[in-house]
Amino acid sequence: MSVYIESLDHEGRGVTHVEGKVVFIEGALPGEWVEYRTLRRKPTYELGEVTRVEKPSCMRVVPRCPHFGICGGCLLQHMEASAQVAAKQRVLEENLARIGKVEAEEILPAVHGPAWGYRHRARLSVRLVPRKGGVLVGFHERRSSFIADMHRCEILPPRISALIDPLRELIGALSIRDRLPQVEVAVGEAVVVLVLRILEPLTADDEIRLRDFADRYGIQWWLQPKGPDSVYPFYPLAAPPLAYTLPEFGLTLPFSPTEFTQVNFAINRVLVRRALRLMDPQPGEKIADLFCGLGNFSLPMARRGAQVLGVEGNPALVVRAGANARANGLEGSVHFVAADLFAVTEAALKELGGFDKMLIDPPRDGAIEVVKALGPGAPWRIVYVSCSPATLARDAAVLCHEKGYRLKAAGVVNMFPHTGHVESIALFERA
Repeated sequence: MSVYIESLDHEGRGVTHVEGKVVFIEGALPGEWVEYRTLRRKPTYELGEVTRVEKPSCMRVVPRCPHFGICGGCLLQHMEASAQVAAKQRVLEENLARIGKVEAEEILPAVHGPAWGYRHRARLSVRLVPRKGGVLVGFHERRSSFIADMHRCEILPPRISALIDPLRELIGALSIRDRLPQVEVAVGEAVVVLVLRILEPLTADDEIRLRDFADRYGIQWWLQPKGPDSVYPFYPLAAPPLAYTLPEFGLTLPFSPTEFTQVNFAINRVLVRRALRLMDPQPGEKIADLFCGLGNFSLPMARRGAQVLGVEGNPALVVRAGANARANGLEGSVHFVAADLFAVTEAALKELGGFDKMLIDPPRDGAIEVVKALGPGAPWRIVYVSCSPATLARDAAVLCHEKGYRLKAAGVVNMFPHTGHVESIALFERA
């Protein structure tokens, strides 16, 4: 069947309608006529994938990666980079209108940057597959638990991409090659860390092989025998600290390889700059930074002279953020506390203190309990950084229709080129 693709959804799939039912089609772009096969049929929708493009879009390009279509890491390499950004902007606006029943007074210019080699954090799966020649290292195949038989990755920094085959060879030679499910990658300003998730102890020969690999490729090994908190450096111990910088604010932020940081350092710098411009922190102002992590926004606002309270649910990140404040000479301007912001009440939020402004940077679940808890004396300005347009729109509805705020501005941040992931930033002010 030939169908016309009307738009893209939030996961980068083409959207059409067949006999009144919405159909989401992987590999299709807006404006195209395509043939497809059905992958899953539900009462109200279908999922499919392109089998033939009859009339291609002018936005269609040849994917750069030879593994595109098999590897599940990217869904939009067949779409020109600037068109991806425009499509994500439409997804944001449509979610705000449909879910939130709100419209931004100003659409901010999209934040975007290099489309390749941007991913400084990644989790590579590992599996011993003898029928495919040994150990596979890479991302999962699309819609599958199998690991793609890949030899390079265009969204990883070239230096990391070039390690995939050497890692396959190394792990294949270890005694625990079938008890090593993943390698986590963390690229800092001065060091590359590879974290091995090991389910059994290494032998002496294994340790020798790891040391030789580290010396040859200039990386540092960390080992993770249990959960994320069990990681520890293995070799070399004298490596520089893992950290990223925000040069505009004179900040260096160390982090553990399993702690959350943005994967795209270049875009994060622009995002922080955009957030600070919208927030406009002034000396002496009291600002709350909710879901503050290790201080990505808190420390720049404190550097501008504001008095900042960072609130984070993960106690380990609270400790990290405090250490980062001290390391950057900001301990007198910013304070961090642990609190469950998914269960916050108006009384609990009030106990944190009165604030002139607030920054919210939640995970995909959004910050619905926070916005519901805003009462009399709530901050007059809120900057909301979101990784889900749907939950941003839901929370915007509460802010604008119940709490007396206006959506002054909103725009997308292309943190993950070639994926359907939509990061965004929005500015709310009391009417």
